[in-house]
Amino acid sequence: MSDEFPTGKSQPGPSARMAIAEPVTAGSSGDGYGGYDGTRSGESHLLDYVRVLSKRRWTALTVFVIVTVTATIDTFTTTAIYRARTQLLIEADKPNIVAFKEVIEERPSADFYPTQYALLRSRSLARRTLDSLKLWDHPEFGGRASGPPPFNLRGSVNQALGGAKSFVAALVTPARSRSTEPAAAEETGAQAAAIDALLSRLSISPVRNSRLVDVSYESPDPALAARVLNALARMYIEQSLEFKFLASKEASDWLGQRLAEERKKVEAAEQALQRYREQHASVSLEDRQNIVVQKLTDLNSAVTRAKTERVAKQTLYNQLIALQSDPARLDTFPAILLNPLIQQLKSQLTDVQRQHAQLSEQLGEKHPDMAKVRSSIQTTEAKLQTEIAKVAQAVRNEYQAAEDQEQSLTRMLNDQKRDALDLNQIGIEYGVLQRNAESTRQLYQTLLQRTNETNVSGELKTSNVRIVDAAEAPRGPVRPNHQSDMFMGFAGGALFAVVLAFFFEYLDNRIKAPQDIKAYLGLPFLGFVPAIRHEPKGSALLLNNGVPSGFSEAFRSVRTNVLFSSASDSTRSVVVTSTAPREGKTLVASNLAIGLAQAGLRVLLMDADLRRPRIHEAFGYDQEPGLSNFLVGRQKESDVVVRKSDVPGLYVLAAGKHPPNPAELLGSRRFIEFVQSLGEHFDWIVIDSPPVLPVTDASILAHGATGVVFVVGAEMTSRHAAQSAVEQLQKAGAHMIGVVLNRVRLDRNRYYYSRYYRREYTEYYTDSKTA
Repeated sequence: MSDEFPTGKSQPGPSARMAIAEPVTAGSSGDGYGGYDGTRSGESHLLDYVRVLSKRRWTALTVFVIVTVTATIDTFTTTAIYRARTQLLIEADKPNIVAFKEVIEERPSADFYPTQYALLRSRSLARRTLDSLKLWDHPEFGGRASGPPPFNLRGSVNQALGGAKSFVAALVTPARSRSTEPAAAEETGAQAAAIDALLSRLSISPVRNSRLVDVSYESPDPALAARVLNALARMYIEQSLEFKFLASKEASDWLGQRLAEERKKVEAAEQALQRYREQHASVSLEDRQNIVVQKLTDLNSAVTRAKTERVAKQTLYNQLIALQSDPARLDTFPAILLNPLIQQLKSQLTDVQRQHAQLSEQLGEKHPDMAKVRSSIQTTEAKLQTEIAKVAQAVRNEYQAAEDQEQSLTRMLNDQKRDALDLNQIGIEYGVLQRNAESTRQLYQTLLQRTNETNVSGELKTSNVRIVDAAEAPRGPVRPNHQSDMFMGFAGGALFAVVLAFFFEYLDNRIKAPQDIKAYLGLPFLGFVPAIRHEPKGSALLLNNGVPSGFSEAFRSVRTNVLFSSASDSTRSVVVTSTAPREGKTLVASNLAIGLAQAGLRVLLMDADLRRPRIHEAFGYDQEPGLSNFLVGRQKESDVVVRKSDVPGLYVLAAGKHPPNPAELLGSRRFIEFVQSLGEHFDWIVIDSPPVLPVTDASILAHGATGVVFVVGAEMTSRHAAQSAVEQLQKAGAHMIGVVLNRVRLDRNRYYYSRYYRREYTEYYTDSKTA
């Protein structure tokens, strides 16, 4: 190695140990550079929103001024608008002058009042109003004023703003508030425009829980507003009366035609009924029907009784037939049992038989007395059988008589039914004709009455609409209201400015504050480096070149956090890289190395950015010979030029000549062994590497180093690019020490970073040095 290369390590002295103990660690809380409270990263505080507004203050202020000035100009250039108002009373029930119903019967229903409000906004009513006032040629309704209007700036601005407001109002005005009735076919373009102009200034406002409705009209001319509104109210009342009159007239004409038709129908129905009466002699049809019905009822009862009697006689006759074969049981038959002659003959027969039994004991069979007794028995038995036969014949005759009576009555009942059916058929046709005549007569009478009522109601000119308050010329305009409009412009400008500021902040996905590092990268925050507004001329921003105190203290904080990131006593190699170029990684690497050297450590600053080296420029050295000269084999390890800087303990190794294959050289075994050999001579090796995303050199260097310091340019790098770079380093097995937020614009966004930086800190460091 060259003579400028150090020959051994040295332990940090007391001054170094004191410097190490100055700031807080990366994980501690506080308001210093190195402090970052990770527990508050997910919380939202009111001061966070204030910081956003402070950062976007110029955008918000510009928008606020534009909106406020525009509102002011609009307020003071808008034509004054006057609003006239009239109040109408719309009754659902008309005055009860006559007892009968009118043609148009307005009953209170759910759609009655909405219908009236629609009629008030109808094009036909607007056309009648314009006709009555002869306003078709008025300038407010599209007519031309006499002579060209004089040009003035205020009028031109007013016209332009008015056109813009009309366009916006047409877009935002609800469809229900605009006239949805199509223009009539007979309307000309000018008339349609005039009607639209009138309806656009007309407002209908029902008074809640009442039958009153407020009708208002706006116009630049207060007298014209009152005239239009009063004429509109009169035309509305006249239109209502015309509707009723036309309806009554149409109804009267129709009723007259129907009345003549119904009169002819009544005459025809009555003539048909009379002819039917004459044909069927049905003058007393109702009485005949009553007689037939009564006869039918009597015959029906008689048939029922005859049938019952026949059944009884038949039962008795059948019982007698069954008992004729059994003389003993025949005696029990009621007709025989209750016949006195038969009972007398039985008694005689019994006596004769007893006498025959007595004589048979005394006399022989051939005795004349015996023969006489036997003859008497035979005679008595013959009489008895004769009487029993007579009883049986009498029962049979009664059964046959009952049967004949039933059949006769049944025939009479059937004949009477046929007569009743014939009479009913005649009655049905008669009833149809009679009902037809009655209904036709009733309809005719109803139409006659309704015709008379309609004629009377058509002559009755009463309206259910009353004007409660007539319109008067308004004394003052309703707009513009300068005080209210100015306040609304001020409030709207402020609100729009705040919303726009937060919207831009939401769209801005760059890493801006320390809390973004913890939230999006998940890495410790080592500190931030303020941007220097006026850099020293002719020298780099190095700690040994008279930079501001705040800049120096920022790197001391970063140095402290890097030192506390590893407790190892061996040589620690730190790779300093970033997401993309121009984020200040070379600046951070140089000043970090100077800070470590100022802490009493032996430090080597190696420029491993073989593509765009900058370390030699920062320290004013030549680019060659350097690291690439050694790696390509043109120099031996002992010939490597490690230059000693003006800072005690700091040595610098330049990048050397641009090689064609930087990634292969940095990943070679020769480079790894070279770095290991450097560990015998230095406490810290700070390696300035290329950015992560453009090339793979940083990932190769991070894999062999003990740690990586990741540099992020404030408001320069998107969080998605930074996340990709960190993921790439982590995939290479790098140990991420933390992140340094570089180029923080404290002069422009001091309040935005007030949580981590305050002016009194700088004053404290400055006073301590002078004390």
